[in-house]
Amino acid sequence: MECYIVGGFVRDRLLGRNAQDRDWVVIGSQPDEMLRRGFKPVGQDFPVFLHPHTGEEYALARTERKTGQGHQGFSFHADPTVTLADDLVRRDLTINALAQTADGQLIDPLGFQPDLERRVLRHIGPAFGEDPLRVLRVARFAAQLAPLGFSLAPETASLMQQMAQSGELTSLTAERVWQETHKALASPNPARYFEVLRQTGALAVLFPEVEALFGVPQPPQYHPEIDSGVHTLLALTACAQLTDDPAIRFAMLCHDLGKALTPREEWPRHIGHEARGVAPARALCTRLRVPRVVQELALLVTAQHGRVHQALQMRPATLLDLLESLDGFRRPDRLEAVLTACTADARGRLGSENCDYPQADKLRRALACAQQVSPAPWVAAGLNGQAIKAALHQARVQVLADTFCSSD
Repeated sequence: MECYIVGGFVRDRLLGRNAQDRDWVVIGSQPDEMLRRGFKPVGQDFPVFLHPHTGEEYALARTERKTGQGHQGFSFHADPTVTLADDLVRRDLTINALAQTADGQLIDPLGFQPDLERRVLRHIGPAFGEDPLRVLRVARFAAQLAPLGFSLAPETASLMQQMAQSGELTSLTAERVWQETHKALASPNPARYFEVLRQTGALAVLFPEVEALFGVPQPPQYHPEIDSGVHTLLALTACAQLTDDPAIRFAMLCHDLGKALTPREEWPRHIGHEARGVAPARALCTRLRVPRVVQELALLVTAQHGRVHQALQMRPATLLDLLESLDGFRRPDRLEAVLTACTADARGRLGSENCDYPQADKLRRALACAQQVSPAPWVAAGLNGQAIKAALHQARVQVLADTFCSSD
């Protein structure tokens, strides 16, 4: 029985990245022998075991054959005759088909290490096209490895285009699409994920609401990049520089979806795109079964980002209404998330990548001032709930008027 570490751990170690979870492949063994050695079975579709002491996963070397449609339409064959090369060749990318011994010696039976050195994402063979999930995985690897300069091999991009056109991407479950998307949103360059999906035609299949933004113009005096889709990815890149929170980054992906619904005769202006964008943002979230807390932030940013941008011109009563609409008093963390997204939106324009965003500071200051108003005097005076609410509102408006009128 021979055991090798395979996959992402080997790739990341060679790239100098933080290599964490180790996956092992076992050559020349079978289930009953693994059980005799104390391994605990966990695999349902093929033999996977947990080491009795370390808890790491050990999978018997296997081959696979396409038997049906979609990501799960495969049968697997594992027995002691399957070699390390047989197991590695069924994997998706050449950079993920490397192995090493327990003491760190590199094992490269298929000669794929040069692609790692050249920073190329290349599929191993035609079997790649049998699993539609691999389109998303490659796009996600492109986002995660973007800082290292990885590029997509032309033949792999071509095959991914064929896969997108085949219709098999629609067989992916919402959970798997969101899982890969969430990982990409947490990556150093989430915009790269969507760029690769668009390059290969997969964006139109899985994220049609985002695809629809490309080719929609915006006023050049405000958006020198002009294209609404380009702006969305620029804003997503700016957001990645401000926060590593995938929820805020997803909100940035959704914030301008309403621009795709602007009547052509109104181009390049997009008055009311915030309200129009709520429906497509909700549709996207529903289809992908986006977690509720992520969905709520995306819808809030979509609906309110235009008002946040106007905060410098707002009267005290309107400013207070905005703070209440953003639930700033009960959830200041939610307000901060919205302000981060809106800052990224402002910076997601050519030439504005490092611009200040004074609207955020004004709203933070406004919240701090309004929070100082206590309902205690009206409670002591015996007012009821609605009367207290009205008095508190009026007092907060007055505090904001005093604060910002005096500062002006």
